[in-house]
Amino acid sequence: MAARFKTYLFYACAVLLVVSAALYITDNKYVPYVYAVSGAGIAVAYLTNPYRGDNLRLKRLNIQQTIAAILLPVSSYLMFQKRNEWFATLFVSAILQLYVAIIRKREEK
Repeated sequence: MAARFKTYLFYACAVLLVVSAALYITDNKYVPYVYAVSGAGIAVAYLTNPYRGDNLRLKRLNIQQTIAAILLPVSSYLMFQKRNEWFATLFVSAILQLYVAIIRKREEK
């Protein structure tokens, strides 16, 4: 039951993160807060799911996923500072997460 809740929470945070990143250009004062909460939710979901196996490649992928998770609160901080570099950290995080998702599926087979 807890794993299912964690999965739904991750999906909700992911949708909110994308929506808040897209709505940043509207200059709404609540968008950075929604982004911060959803980024923190995704980071918590990744950081509380460590890899405990012996496969070195999967361990490396988990480290990359951890870096991607840490970049989300960093981009949130940059968003609050009204700096445009938040988009670069979000982009790097998204690329790392996409890479990990693709390679992890292939490696687990």
